[in-house]
Amino acid sequence: MTIYFVQAFIYLIAAVIAVPIAKRLGLGSVMGYLIAGVVIGPIIGLVGEETTTIQHFAEFGVVMMLFLVGLELEPKMLWSMRNRLLGLGGLQVGVTTFAVMGIAIYFGQPWTIALTIGLIFALSSTAIVLQTFNEKGLTKTEGGQNAFSVLLFQDIAVIPMLAFIPLLALPELVELAQSATSTAAEHHDELSLVANLPGWAYALVIVASVAGLVVGGHYLSRPLFKFVASSGLREIFTATALMLIIGIAALMSLVGLSPALGAFLAGVVLANSEFRHELESNIDPFKGLLLGLFFITVGAGINFAILFDNFALILALTIGIMALKAAVLFALALIFRIKGSNRWLFTLSLAQAGEFGFVLLSFTVQNHVIPQGIAQILLLVVALSMFLTPGLFILYDRVLLPRYQQKSNEQEADTIEEQGTVIIAGIGRFGQIVNRLLVANGIHTVVLDQQAAQVDLMRQINTKAYFGDASRPDLLHTAGIEEAAMIVIAIDNQETSVELTKYIKHTYPKVKVLARAFDRGHGYLLRQAGADVIELETYHSALEMGVHAMRELNYHPFLVEQQKAAYKDVEKRKSDLLYQAWADESTGERFDNNYRKVFIHLEEQIQLAIKADRMDGHEVGDRGWTPPPKGYIDDFKEESL
Repeated sequence: MTIYFVQAFIYLIAAVIAVPIAKRLGLGSVMGYLIAGVVIGPIIGLVGEETTTIQHFAEFGVVMMLFLVGLELEPKMLWSMRNRLLGLGGLQVGVTTFAVMGIAIYFGQPWTIALTIGLIFALSSTAIVLQTFNEKGLTKTEGGQNAFSVLLFQDIAVIPMLAFIPLLALPELVELAQSATSTAAEHHDELSLVANLPGWAYALVIVASVAGLVVGGHYLSRPLFKFVASSGLREIFTATALMLIIGIAALMSLVGLSPALGAFLAGVVLANSEFRHELESNIDPFKGLLLGLFFITVGAGINFAILFDNFALILALTIGIMALKAAVLFALALIFRIKGSNRWLFTLSLAQAGEFGFVLLSFTVQNHVIPQGIAQILLLVVALSMFLTPGLFILYDRVLLPRYQQKSNEQEADTIEEQGTVIIAGIGRFGQIVNRLLVANGIHTVVLDQQAAQVDLMRQINTKAYFGDASRPDLLHTAGIEEAAMIVIAIDNQETSVELTKYIKHTYPKVKVLARAFDRGHGYLLRQAGADVIELETYHSALEMGVHAMRELNYHPFLVEQQKAAYKDVEKRKSDLLYQAWADESTGERFDNNYRKVFIHLEEQIQLAIKADRMDGHEVGDRGWTPPPKGYIDDFKEESL
């Protein structure tokens, strides 16, 4: 028993140390697990023969992953993604598979082995790519969305691959395995419900199992989960979720199918269940831990002797596979009109082999499809391609993306053919709302934005905008800054917005400057630069969210509005003190952290104002709004325009 505790401690401490370090270095958690396995296995030698046994247990993490993938695949979402899912994803897997297969056959491999190798290398790393997209904010880009569609198709394609690969077993490998089994000292037959059944009966059993899984999951899962949830015990719900997945895996194994296939089908069946999120939250920690353990065992199982003996071959195969996949992806990006830097993001992010390559390689060896020697070399190719993936993202970030940004910035600005009462610099999520309100009230605006894609998007929804840098004096002159009443600065770059404010107030002091601030610090800089009106982009929405929260907690609406007004009043009265404290410290006049003291005092004043009993008398602001007299709005518009 002691040895199991020691081994478990070694695996866990390796993960605890290596994974956070790998994430800090931008390598991702999968790389951290692989590195941890390499260190405790081939390098230090703390783990050894038990690695293969643990790997079989850890593969259950893959089953859980596919169950969670199935939970995310609602039919409506799949239908909305059908073009990219089937088009991009299907072509990528198909073309890559047959391209690798053709090359493998050319170098003398049997077609069964060549096809299996093609299937393995057609997959990319979902874990690395999606995590990197999230960390770098690339998920919502065009390249990121298309890459996600391909990854989703690949994850789904793993299911039929697991079902198809055993059919490619080589007779000589099967005979060798049977011979080895017959000479073993101990032998345990695996349980099976389909052993010695004729083909027609075997087919009926499989159909009945899948049908029972779908029907049972649809009609029986809800009563079961409601019964378990009524107990109020979270651990019982967790036990039920694990029971469900283990039972499905066992059923699939008994009928000779892949446990991953059953888990995936069950996930799809439960995708519309009201208990879906509870299932995800209960299973995800087990999935993550078991997958991490699986990757550690992969790293620990890497044979460095094979790597050093075949280093040139493995390096050549790795670079060749990544180049081939990149060529296929780039061609598909051209066909599907993925433009600019997104084309390279799509190409480079998916050029590696994936974690499912480890699963399929292990599966092919178990099912006597690929010899152990070839599988060891291919495993090193998969691992090395994943190790190189962070370098591809660095290439994209530091070399390719800046070139496209520079090209966009150097694009010739549009010819501005009109002048407006208000100039709006920036037509993103903030500037759009300002522009819509002004235009709806008949106010003539001229919109400038430096992002060509954003300008094109605005034109598609009939919003007139010009491509150009609003900080350029010549463009401001063409837009009519001399005669404009105001300029609204809603650009994303904080430094540019401050510099533009300084320029406008110095050169055109009569023009009102309304500026969007990201936070208090940016707001103070804009105020220092001379902005007439400054709005924090999240202040009002956050305040309204607090108001809604109080209402949902059954506070009286009148009391909520009073406290909202009290909060805004204190903020307004103390804003000058906060700004002065910030200005004193920023100019070096005082270093006693006065700003912090003033801010703490502001919080105290807000609490006192909110707690004050105002029921004995109402201020003017509490009496509501009185509408303007008739004809006032029309007269005001005529005077303004």
